[in-house]
Amino acid sequence: MPWLVIGVIVFLGVHSIRIVAPGFRDRTIAARGERAWKAIYSLASIAGFVLVIWGYGQARQTAPVVYTGTPALAGVAMLLMIPASILLVAALLPAGRIKVAVKHPTLTAVKTWAVAHLLVNGDLASIVLFGGFLLWAVADRISESRRLEAGLAKNPVLVSGRSDVIAVIVGLVIYGLFVWKLHEWLFGVAPIIE
Repeated sequence: MPWLVIGVIVFLGVHSIRIVAPGFRDRTIAARGERAWKAIYSLASIAGFVLVIWGYGQARQTAPVVYTGTPALAGVAMLLMIPASILLVAALLPAGRIKVAVKHPTLTAVKTWAVAHLLVNGDLASIVLFGGFLLWAVADRISESRRLEAGLAKNPVLVSGRSDVIAVIVGLVIYGLFVWKLHEWLFGVAPIIE
């Protein structure tokens, strides 16, 4: 469990710099340059991500079960993953109506993904992983709202309605691939238990 906790702290810590130290990024870029900042940020993110994956794989083998999800909750989790997939794709595209309406589709996708997985994974390792990401996404959304109020951020502006069509189609394809085999292949767990 310690490697999972360290990985979550490192990965989410790097992604929380704007929340806890808003000027740190700008000061680092001014002192070392943008390329150095991106290199440091990327290396720390990758290291944290690797620790999260490895730590979770190790921790879930012996993690105590705090609660058990029900088949009904598994169905709810499956349904929640549909909008999570679409929102994640929408975040990567030029702003369409989905991105404009949701404002922060990545954070909403992470929150939805985390809640879906917490509904069905009641072991302590899963609670640390998915609960950590849920708390981070909520804190980052609050931080984004404060930056918006202070004029330091802007809401997305509609660029193309085609982005919505692409987000829905690609999101559904990704969702289908994960349900079909990808989730089991990547994580060793089939999302639908027969």
